[in-house]
Amino acid sequence: LLVEMDGFEQNAGVIIIAATNRPDVLDPALLRPGRFDRQVVVDRPDVKGREGIFKVHARNIPLDKSVSLEVLAKGTPGLSGADIANLVNEAALLAARKNQNIVTMADFEEAKDKVMMGMERKSLIISEKEKKTTAYHEIGHVLVAKMIPESDPVHKVTIIPRGRALGVTTYLPIDEKHTYSKEYLEAMIAYAMGGRAAEKIVFNQLTTGAGNDIERATALARKMVCEWGMSEKLGPLTFGKKEEEIFLGREISQHRDYSEDTAIVIDEEVRTIVNRGMERAMKVLNENMEILHRLSNALLEREILDSDEIDKIMRNETLPPFEKIKVNGEIPNGELSNGELSNNELSNGVNGKTENTGSDVKTDDNKSNDTKKD
Repeated sequence: LLVEMDGFEQNAGVIIIAATNRPDVLDPALLRPGRFDRQVVVDRPDVKGREGIFKVHARNIPLDKSVSLEVLAKGTPGLSGADIANLVNEAALLAARKNQNIVTMADFEEAKDKVMMGMERKSLIISEKEKKTTAYHEIGHVLVAKMIPESDPVHKVTIIPRGRALGVTTYLPIDEKHTYSKEYLEAMIAYAMGGRAAEKIVFNQLTTGAGNDIERATALARKMVCEWGMSEKLGPLTFGKKEEEIFLGREISQHRDYSEDTAIVIDEEVRTIVNRGMERAMKVLNENMEILHRLSNALLEREILDSDEIDKIMRNETLPPFEKIKVNGEIPNGELSNGELSNNELSNGVNGKTENTGSDVKTDDNKSNDTKKD
């Protein structure tokens, strides 16, 4: 191939195009001038791109006035064009199953949860104690995010099991971020630890539900110290060099370029950042215990709260009466009388999820996203 591309024979008028999803494992010889020397990065669509893709796939579908493609685009970071096409199709199918003439925002929300989180687990039996713990865990995320200015706005919270999650808190970023301030990252760590803090304060116990939160908070803190130079003790330095010139036949690896003493300091700094986030979360929750109980009780009753309902409860306003919808004389799991259907969502931002560690399910909890990139 290299001879044909860059040999002695004439190849004028011939353009050779290749595609790969792993440019990091290519032999550098392929990328030299005269070979594949022009690289075009085709990334996943940004928020404007996703909104345009939604418009294309929804143009032949009758939409309710409540449908906001802009909100859907903001709430689907990381989805490809094919994912969005599948989401729109799922929403149309859901509306058709309910004999609706139009597709509503609730249909899109449920379809989004199905695509991003998996099917609703109606057969999963959860005790009242576990359900209560999950509710407080999720509201811990919500309240910390609401009270810390640097956090992204909360979109919704649910305790309806879906996929591997027992509950999920999702947020809706105002803008797509490409760089992150230290304050924002610290807010994300506090948000991630909000669920664990709520469990400790309310029940004085710790559960496995915060496993993924802790994992993501720790990973984020380690990046702050080792990659982004945000450590007060170590200063603007990076630690741990990635192997250069990775190509086929070699694994991506990382080797230490620092001493054992420095490694100890790094671990101490990571521990300090995560503990500081935990303390910040506990301080917020202790100062707003009444709101914590109010939101948790409402979530236990309704199983899902959107941002407007959360704001009303925080202002101590009364929500409309809550009733379950009956279909063929039965009350389906997670459906609400106010038109909202059961939703769960994961985000590439810092989302909260309560972890199920049963025998058939691996850890996956009230999460928080790592920077988009818990």
